[in-house]
Amino acid sequence: MMMGSLFILATEAHEAAESGFGLNFDILNTNLLNLAILVGVLVYFGGNSLGKLLSERREKIAQEIQEAETRAATAAKALATEQEKLAQAKAEAARIVASAAERAEAAKQAIAAQAEKDIERLKETAASDLTTEQEKVIAQLRQRIATLALERVEAQLKSTLDDSAQQQLINKTIASLGGS
Repeated sequence: MMMGSLFILATEAHEAAESGFGLNFDILNTNLLNLAILVGVLVYFGGNSLGKLLSERREKIAQEIQEAETRAATAAKALATEQEKLAQAKAEAARIVASAAERAEAAKQAIAAQAEKDIERLKETAASDLTTEQEKVIAQLRQRIATLALERVEAQLKSTLDDSAQQQLINKTIASLGGS
């Protein structure tokens, strides 16, 4: 096909040279000729600018790739830093939990020891209160027994002692106490 096109172009060029300048109304032949001329003009005049445009585009793409790689490297560094911070935060949290558990255990033991001391103190206080109460009860019983004994002795004395014997006993008691 290409060979045929070149042949037609050569034939037309020869006819144009013989007849002079003229218009060719054959649409198929003229479109190919016009297209070839257009491509030639574009390559001749636009080759440098097209190459320059493609070169600039290639440089811009290379620069954008470099910037993307730089951003990716920066993001990777930031990710590594944040992962390290996360690991440190997890370690700190584990340390805090362990410390809290230790403090809780120590507080539990301290509370248990204080409870034991309080129980012992309460036992001692209860025993002391019990002893004191027993002593009070014994003292009250002694006093009551003494009162009852005195009342009984007094009742017996009243029944066995007459007025003269009673007067003699009083005088004797006064004399023994140092009276006249």
